[in-house]
Amino acid sequence: MDITDKTYFTAAERQEMLSLSRELRALLGNTLSSADMAIVRELIERGVNAGQYDRDRHGINRVVRHLRTAYYVTRLIAPDRSMTIAALIYELCGRGTITEDDVKRIFDEDIAHLVHGLLKVSRLYTKRAAVVDDNFQKLLLSFAEDIRVIIIMIVDRLALMREINHHHDEKFVRDIASESRYLYAPLAHRLGLYKIKSELEDRSLKYLNRKVYDQIVAKLSETKEVRDKYVDDFILPIREALEENGLKFEIKGRTKSINSIWNKMKNKDVDLNGMYDLFAIRIILDTPLDREKKECWLAYSIVTDIYAANPSRLKDWITIPKINGYESLHITVRGPGEKWVEVQIRTKRMDEVAERGLAAHWRYKGLKSVGGLDKWMNSVREVLETGSAGQMELIRSINMNIYEEDVYVFTPKGDVFKLPMGATILDFAFHIHSKLGCQCTGGRVDGKNQKLNYKLKSGDTIEILTSSTQVPRQDWLNFVVTSKARNKIKQAVNEARVRRADIARELVQRRFKNRKIDYDEATMTRLIKRLGYKTVTDFYVAIDEGKLDVNTVVERYMEQVMRQNELAAGAAHGTAQDFVLQHHAHEEVEADDDILVIGNNVKGINYKLSKCCNPIFGDKIVGFVASDGAIKIHRADCGNLRHLISKYPYRMIRSQWSGKMGAHFAATLKVVGKDDIGIVSNITSVINKTSDTQLRSISIQSQAGMFEGYLVIGVASIDMLDDLIKKILTVKGVKHVTRMKG
Repeated sequence: MDITDKTYFTAAERQEMLSLSRELRALLGNTLSSADMAIVRELIERGVNAGQYDRDRHGINRVVRHLRTAYYVTRLIAPDRSMTIAALIYELCGRGTITEDDVKRIFDEDIAHLVHGLLKVSRLYTKRAAVVDDNFQKLLLSFAEDIRVIIIMIVDRLALMREINHHHDEKFVRDIASESRYLYAPLAHRLGLYKIKSELEDRSLKYLNRKVYDQIVAKLSETKEVRDKYVDDFILPIREALEENGLKFEIKGRTKSINSIWNKMKNKDVDLNGMYDLFAIRIILDTPLDREKKECWLAYSIVTDIYAANPSRLKDWITIPKINGYESLHITVRGPGEKWVEVQIRTKRMDEVAERGLAAHWRYKGLKSVGGLDKWMNSVREVLETGSAGQMELIRSINMNIYEEDVYVFTPKGDVFKLPMGATILDFAFHIHSKLGCQCTGGRVDGKNQKLNYKLKSGDTIEILTSSTQVPRQDWLNFVVTSKARNKIKQAVNEARVRRADIARELVQRRFKNRKIDYDEATMTRLIKRLGYKTVTDFYVAIDEGKLDVNTVVERYMEQVMRQNELAAGAAHGTAQDFVLQHHAHEEVEADDDILVIGNNVKGINYKLSKCCNPIFGDKIVGFVASDGAIKIHRADCGNLRHLISKYPYRMIRSQWSGKMGAHFAATLKVVGKDDIGIVSNITSVINKTSDTQLRSISIQSQAGMFEGYLVIGVASIDMLDDLIKKILTVKGVKHVTRMKG
């Protein structure tokens, strides 16, 4: 069966296929055998007959398109059997006509390798990715596995751009033009495929901004032949003068591309008439290093003697090279017909640096660098520029693992993200948003459910699964690799621990209140350290997790109180009278020795007022005897004392005030009232006016129009304190005054 006779093809397509096939055979010669062509033809016929190789959804004939691509690869790049066959048949594999194993069996492993790469790259477009994203270019290179795959894709895009010139679907044309401009043209530039790059850019401008494109074409007016003749006429007198001065040189001239002219017009905000450099001439001198500057300036003087220069347009990057190492003299002169022409003067060494040696040259041209890609692309470009018959063999050996430290993955909407190799679904979730990471329960990778610790692969499409009840866990740190994920997890875990610790703290304090035990923060802190916890948070989290019982904490707290009262846990004594009372000068209060009567009217014994309840003169009090004879004085209503009495009733000793005053005792008052102007001043004024009373400290907090204050008062007796409380209550705005126990 002859596929060119099928009604599937138009007459023009049949004619083009015959012409392209003949030219392919002529260009490839012995590189592509008759047997190869027969097999390819048979496979294409099989695909067409099975309806698997029909026109695409935009009406483009797949057979013709791939035949054009194979022809352009052979003509524009190099005659190469593997690339030609792969370009013709790879889509047959993608549509099920044959398998990759069939390709390997029928042809060879190299063609199967190229077909595999082309299929992988083509599948990226099913991700609906934004090709203008720099990460897409990196993913494309990572997926290709072989630089020849990228070359075929670039040439295929050129074939498609030529074909859609009069396509009816305007959106399709614009989408293809945008992809060509932002993805394929920069790739072509980096590979040194300058003619393809220029055509892709010019056609992209034509399809994306037809009005501007037509205006530039119209204003240029001359045909390409006329413009090329202008360049030749401009160069002739310069060439003769340089030769007369004994200089060795190469001189090149060109008319700038339409896209390049448009970029200049935009960047400089001028119209076509204001353009200085529609034509560009480059003079490359062959001169020793020590004569470079001298001969460059000699060439400058020769050119400016022939054509009038615009001094304001002189750019001297020989005296002071650019940061990236670029060296050249740029001048703009008025050529025949009053047209401005840019002339670049440099040496072979300078040209080598600018054109081959530094990736920075591409940045100079306005293209973004992609790290290690620059050096790698430069090596590929050098191979392509050699034009040797075996260049594809060299390119085949070039390592494509340029992004082996990264993975590139998609969101369901087609956005591309770069993460380090080994990153997981959880890393990706935190990369998108911290909240998404904290609530992540797993992900759907290319439609399949995966766990949090699934390691991502380039090309994966990730849909994050979440739950409002999910919270970050400590074990997540065992498999995430990105610093953002690790930091956010640590932060969230710590915040959760603090919240749990606060809940446990409230539980402990409620238990103390229910058992009528005074809670002292300092005492609890000492207990926490004694129990071996490094932080207060660790202690309360242990309670929250059930590792430490609240009742046990209360019991240990009371033991700590007893230690603070210098009781020996295992001491055994019958009654308080069995203790020998001792004097401890450092525990004495500021009062006469007979301010207290202890036991059977015994006076002059040293004692210490307990800090847990701060008894003052006039309070009902009880003494508690330590093992070394020291005595702690508690208020009779002290919560700690009640606990001590229940456990150690034999350690209690009757105590009372002697009836003599003279010492000042500290008492803490809690005052609550309206936050009116001057109320605090009025309260302190009352205290200061009360005789034999001192205000030792004051702490005030205000919220929602109310205040709460704590006053530490020095008073001589309970009667004086009661009298002071009554006076404070008379202050306007004061609602409550309460004496604190501790």
